[in-house]
Amino acid sequence: MKPLRSLSGLIDFECAARWGSFKLAARELHKTPAAVSLQVKQLEENIGFPLFVRHPRHISLTEKGQELAIATGRMLGDLRAKVAALQRGDEESVLRISTTHSFAIKWLVPRMHRFTKLYPELDIRIDSNDAPVDLHADSTDVAIRYGPVREGDPAVLFRERLVPVYSPELLPPSHPDLTLADLPNVRLLVEQSPEAWLQLLNENKALKGKYDFSRGYSHWGVLVQAAVAGQGVALVPYGIAFQDIASGALRKIACRSAPFGNGYKFLANPHKEHMLKVQRFRDWMVAEMEEMRGQLDRA
Repeated sequence: MKPLRSLSGLIDFECAARWGSFKLAARELHKTPAAVSLQVKQLEENIGFPLFVRHPRHISLTEKGQELAIATGRMLGDLRAKVAALQRGDEESVLRISTTHSFAIKWLVPRMHRFTKLYPELDIRIDSNDAPVDLHADSTDVAIRYGPVREGDPAVLFRERLVPVYSPELLPPSHPDLTLADLPNVRLLVEQSPEAWLQLLNENKALKGKYDFSRGYSHWGVLVQAAVAGQGVALVPYGIAFQDIASGALRKIACRSAPFGNGYKFLANPHKEHMLKVQRFRDWMVAEMEEMRGQLDRA
């Protein structure tokens, strides 16, 4: 096995892989196609396996070449982002936050003005994406992620509870609030499956009855919006529905919560967790979550 002793040729390789052409790569790199081809050939000799299959009129990546192209593209992307940040001098002034779609839309964005009011000098970049994030990438400073949490984990910001919510528009005339007894008479909205609803009904000894689990949604945020629109009663994470409950757009049905093991974690890029912008954002998130937890406990 040959160790990689030089990074020479990786830029030419990444460019040729991206374009699928030595000619087009040469145009981007301001070289001749022969020079790009030679650099790639020398790289192949260095690492000991072919990266491209050379056809008469085009090139195509080998299986190993495709894997290396993905890794090289990611590495060069991070390197370019780091150089650009250093050139602009914005490493301390730009905060790049990665989080899920539902959390970004229903919790973070509606209250982000409270953070920017405290730190107006920070330029906030929010990337909402449900896919796993590479915390070592220069494009991410912090990530707020939703998933299973355990007691004592210092990264945990808030352990969620599922609450049944509905729009006041669903209330019949002269009916002050909906209760669990009303659920057989309304449509119950679910996130993918009715399992969480069944757990909540079981916890409240209300499984007997015919329930209409007729609409499912792939994201918590969409499920909350469906409840706001009066499409039925939804069982949702309190954090995602918090803003709508506070505004009166949604009401909670009083009942016991079912066991639920998910919540939100604050994750920082290990190369940036010492930075003041990250520490300030973490402190702010902890305070906001604590306030929300207090409102849930008082409810």
